[in-house]
Amino acid sequence: MFEFFRKHNRIALGFMLLLIIPSFVFFGVEGYRKMSDGAGDAVAKVDGRNISRAEWDSAHQRFVQNARAQMKGGDTSMLDTPERRRDTLEGLVRSRVLQVAATDLHLAPNDNRLQRLFASDPQFAQLRNADGSVNREILAMQGMNADVFVQRLRQDLAVQQVIDGVTRSAVAPSAVVGAAVDPLFQRRDIQYQRFETATYLDKVKPSDAEVEAFYKSHTDDFKAPEQAQIEYVMLDMQTVAEASAPSDAEVRKYYDDNLARFAAKEERKASHILINADKAQSAAVRQAAKTKAEALLAEARKNPAGFAELARKNSQDEGSAVQGGDLGFFGRGSMVKPFEDAAFALKQGELVGPVETDYGYHVILLTGVKGNSFDEIKADVAAELKKTTAQRRWPELAEQFTNTAYEQSDSLQPVLDKLKLKKLTATVQRKAAADAVGPLASGKFLDAVFSQETLANKRNTDAVEVGPNQLVSARVLQHSPARVMPLADVSDRVRQRLVAQQALALARKDGQARMLALQQSGAALPAADKQLTSATVSRMQPQGVPRQVLEAALRADPTKLPQVVGVDLPEGGFVVLRVAAVLPREAMPGGDEQLRQQYAQAWATAESEAYLAALKQRYKATISVVDADVTVVPVSGASASKPGR
Repeated sequence: MFEFFRKHNRIALGFMLLLIIPSFVFFGVEGYRKMSDGAGDAVAKVDGRNISRAEWDSAHQRFVQNARAQMKGGDTSMLDTPERRRDTLEGLVRSRVLQVAATDLHLAPNDNRLQRLFASDPQFAQLRNADGSVNREILAMQGMNADVFVQRLRQDLAVQQVIDGVTRSAVAPSAVVGAAVDPLFQRRDIQYQRFETATYLDKVKPSDAEVEAFYKSHTDDFKAPEQAQIEYVMLDMQTVAEASAPSDAEVRKYYDDNLARFAAKEERKASHILINADKAQSAAVRQAAKTKAEALLAEARKNPAGFAELARKNSQDEGSAVQGGDLGFFGRGSMVKPFEDAAFALKQGELVGPVETDYGYHVILLTGVKGNSFDEIKADVAAELKKTTAQRRWPELAEQFTNTAYEQSDSLQPVLDKLKLKKLTATVQRKAAADAVGPLASGKFLDAVFSQETLANKRNTDAVEVGPNQLVSARVLQHSPARVMPLADVSDRVRQRLVAQQALALARKDGQARMLALQQSGAALPAADKQLTSATVSRMQPQGVPRQVLEAALRADPTKLPQVVGVDLPEGGFVVLRVAAVLPREAMPGGDEQLRQQYAQAWATAESEAYLAALKQRYKATISVVDADVTVVPVSGASASKPGR
């Protein structure tokens, strides 16, 4: 029992609370109490009240930490990206809109309704004591007391009612569902024949004169694109961090200055023997359990090396008993307080007991300690100090970069020398290459490179922000305008284009002749026509038929079957298609009732989104940051600043 709560209180109960109170994934406790009105760093506004960047950072930090706690061992690198941060901000706005609407509509439940819900709803079973009261220790594991929990629950129920009136009113009559889904699942019996361009390539041999004529009529297709050879320099947070590597003395001082915080990372490893004794049991029963625990403590002290075997035979915590009582490493906040206080007061190898908790009496052996010494976490401290120093230095260095590139615009060398940066070179076009990365993939940067001022004056571009905490300046070394390439240089390409065009014309000619023959045959098909491939298709089961052919089959008028049409394929080729019959949709797994429920759910979701959009408009919800401002902030909580000029 104790092992279950130790291992699952942060996952099972935490996840349960987040499901019960989804809006607090973003706000937290204080988020609903304090709606910051500071306009200086406002990133969004709802009903005249600002959402600050600090609130946004804090909300995203909680999101990442909660996700990591529930995805132990999984890849969580994509949680802390500009895209996910934008999602968090939009979630903050959505939650704020719903909260304002709930307040405006007076939807908060009274105390009696709140108590009935808590006492009867199965999702709160883990939080209820036997007498129906709130289990305060479980709430404490989630960083709450009873008052905060009641406040959260009341607010969440009010918010839920804002949307519930819309989602629960969605209806889906069978006739409406049928009209909506029949086009998606309806089937067609078809026969088709493909005329591939590739099969005609060997049949065309254009002359040199034809190649030259094709070239002259398609000169725009054979242009060398405009390009520029550039040199450029980039200042980013990683470069600043590498230049901010602290000395051992600085790391030690940072550790000492933040000792209380780093000490909180300490973890203990312990084994225990539990003798069950619920607080609801009689004093005599609890005294007997305590006496047994005292006897086991005495036995363990005589032979500490035999603790694991003693736990296997006597511990009533089934989860850990089979492991010799081993509870693994845990940090502060993971155990009930009496157990935690006792474990963190021990030195490695020491025993203590009996320790009384709501579960009974424990005999505890401390078997390991980690994360409490400077040497053990020196690398982490150094990394944090490097990141913090870089974030502190960034505004000043960004301003130096911007000003130097602008004020000494006849060369990049001053900014290279001043900030000890590396010169980079590249050949670029107005449109980023498909495989371009970093600043070379930025349309804003390329626009600056190819601006009239940059090309004409051969001066540095202004500093361009190409990503979060990434500044780039470039100068053009050589510019080549777009030009038509000589036929001698592109003759092979021209010939290939002409051959493909002529082959397609032959394929289409034969295909159209075949189409005409089938149209003239009417409803009857030749008995031995093996050139046609038969299939039964629908949008859900295209059977490998090209999309254009499938769409043509589904567009065929059901009252005019059989129908023969021709379909051009964008990749080259021609398809003759015969639509023979319309078939009813296949029966769905679970029947039409399941389909009706899915349709109703989809409709309710669409109506909810529309209603939420209307509420955003009503309460004047706006987001004031642009994508470039969606800066990734480290989970430690330090914020990154934007550069100034």
